[in-house]
Amino acid sequence: MLLSSLGTSIANVALPTLAQAFTASFQAVQWIVLAYLLAITTLIVSVGRLGDIAGRRRLLLAGIVLFTMASTLCGVAPALWLLIAARAAQGLGAAIMMALTMALVGETVPKEKTGSAMGLLGTMSATGTALGPSLGGVLISGLGWRAIFFVNIPLGILTFVLAHRTLPVDRKGPKTGPKTHQVRFDNVGTVLLALTLAAYALAMTVGRGSFGPINAALLLASVFGAGLFVLAEARAPSPLIRLAMFGNPVLSASLAMSMLVSTVMMATLVVGPFYLSRALGLDTASVGIIVSVGPLVAALTGVPAGRIADRFGAQRMTIIGLFGIGAGSLILSMMPATLGIPGYIAPSVVITVGYALFQTANNTAVMTNIRPDQRGVISGMLNLARNLGLITGASVMGAVFALASATVDITTAGRESIATGMRITFAVAAALIVVALAIAVGSRALVTRAPLRRTTPPRG
Repeated sequence: MLLSSLGTSIANVALPTLAQAFTASFQAVQWIVLAYLLAITTLIVSVGRLGDIAGRRRLLLAGIVLFTMASTLCGVAPALWLLIAARAAQGLGAAIMMALTMALVGETVPKEKTGSAMGLLGTMSATGTALGPSLGGVLISGLGWRAIFFVNIPLGILTFVLAHRTLPVDRKGPKTGPKTHQVRFDNVGTVLLALTLAAYALAMTVGRGSFGPINAALLLASVFGAGLFVLAEARAPSPLIRLAMFGNPVLSASLAMSMLVSTVMMATLVVGPFYLSRALGLDTASVGIIVSVGPLVAALTGVPAGRIADRFGAQRMTIIGLFGIGAGSLILSMMPATLGIPGYIAPSVVITVGYALFQTANNTAVMTNIRPDQRGVISGMLNLARNLGLITGASVMGAVFALASATVDITTAGRESIATGMRITFAVAAALIVVALAIAVGSRALVTRAPLRRTTPPRG
């Protein structure tokens, strides 16, 4: 989990250096980041399902090897196109690690400690995100840009040795029934889902915030692809995603809430730097330090949040975490710029603590009571919902911020315009959290009433 999140954040800080090294435009080097994220987003559900069928331990070990080898290729890449291709392969390795790490919690941790384990995974993810920019800056200044990829080699080897020595040996793959044939991997569903998710992700990211004909065409393609995917899964003998799973109110609600919350959390990364630099007049170094407060707080609160979820119940803590995110967003929507740095940091910390509690409790609620043969695919779906929320948030919340700032070029907007844009954006964020709260309360009510419905005798 640490390696995959480090791979996401460490490359961002290198983009200016890479643009200079390859004599390329900023739009071209952005694909170094985008290729990694696209590979994770499009393939994470499929690799989770493949782990359920072929064995999670052996696939996870293969993913670690792939990630490490791809990191080596990134470090020696002589051309930009090869670096982008290697980053896509690195993203596939990261997708395997992210999906199967969470899935393996069910096999290695007692149910009563699932929350603590999820909290620890959240801490590792936040640590990797926070460590990436600072570690990347040090490595680039001291050893050059290739070092940010070479650093993954010893880390990858260590991870492989630890996983090989400690993880339980795979049991035989799942069956479709007693004394029947092995479950097959859904190739058609995998391709359709990957193409659909790729179209959606590109629709939300190409054009750097402007929504043109290409974005519209990609969005329509993703809608059409989603329809084809549903039809294919309804007819597949061994579907990638069983549509009946969405009849589970806990899973459906968790996926919807995760996407909404991730959309809101992206607002802090999109709006925060502009507000700090343009409205508060901070230099780049100061902005970087303040923005890193969020991941640092998440890293410190992940494990305690998991223990709280174990003790007081995951669904209850999910709602409390949402309240925290909503309260912080509401405070930021009313925060005057005159309060300066403390006025921004305090509600941001409230949002981050709420997010750490929500993410841990939400994942725990889903992963505690599921069939063993579905852990991989459901883990992949949880990670997918989060990634789609982040991608959507980067586009949608960025568009809201630009519109609310009432300016054509956000980089030249005045202090008051940026402050107004920030307040309106977080007002929209608070409204999205209200929707998430309604989903949480509604799903909890359905789960509470479910046993009563089952015990009602059938008519006739």
